[in-house]
Amino acid sequence: MRWRGRQQSSHVEDRRGDTAGYSAAGAGGMMLLRFLPALLRSKVGRTVLILAVVVVVGARFMGIDLLPMLLGTSVSTTQSPRELSAADQELVAFVSVVLADTEQTWNEQFAALGGRYREPTLVLFSGRVNSACGLASAAVGPFYCPADQQVYLDLSFFHDLKTRFAAPGDFAQAYVIAHEVGHHVQTLMGISDKVRQAGQGRSQATVNALSVRQELQADCFAGVWGHAAHTERQMLEAGDLDEALNAASAIGDDRLQRQAGGSVVPDSFTHGTSEQRVRWFRRGFDSGEIRACNTFDANPL
Repeated sequence: MRWRGRQQSSHVEDRRGDTAGYSAAGAGGMMLLRFLPALLRSKVGRTVLILAVVVVVGARFMGIDLLPMLLGTSVSTTQSPRELSAADQELVAFVSVVLADTEQTWNEQFAALGGRYREPTLVLFSGRVNSACGLASAAVGPFYCPADQQVYLDLSFFHDLKTRFAAPGDFAQAYVIAHEVGHHVQTLMGISDKVRQAGQGRSQATVNALSVRQELQADCFAGVWGHAAHTERQMLEAGDLDEALNAASAIGDDRLQRQAGGSVVPDSFTHGTSEQRVRWFRRGFDSGEIRACNTFDANPL
């Protein structure tokens, strides 16, 4: 890809190295610790402590953390200092350029439809991360959270893409980012809400089938971005398209199930087969049009 020297997005948030915890106990906390032995010896004291625990736990269930107030502490987030290698700096720059290019594509696409594109934030994390969709580990891979409209990416996934999935290349990595941005597009267009509503009270097989159509549409949207990056900004080089198609094929449900040593169970698919993922990315790439990505009316997929 010809990405170096291009505009970078300002919507990349680097949370790698972030740690969260409580600060040292303040006066209230020290007072509580000082009198704790006496409280434990007293029946009334033990009752008070039990009630305090019940109140704190109950508040946590309602999303309120009373522990800092009880101990006289505060919740803090710190970032461990780290030096980025030249390779790491280049990878962050690459991600920022790809995100900026998706922003240009989708701003133009939404404007053509008379709408306005709200650009998502891409959060870089390492190991695990808190999102509005809950705590997630790097094992889940890149993901989009519609609740906070943010894309989450542990850069180690790109190593897995190359080694575990045998899908190397910068455009393969760009496809991954563009796919998650495709889910953001679905959220803005109201598609994600419709999918959730359609799956309420339905069987797991039906929910999975809806998920497949949603994921394949995100692949197609990634292809729409790829079309613009190639035809309008000449970012692609020889072999780049094959890298993305190889990546799409590598993470098909059928291929992953075979690699895991199990049987291929179509009813359990949530993302689509290798063939389907390649086909829908290619459809978006060849057409460059949102209307070509209606996976929900397509039969067969």
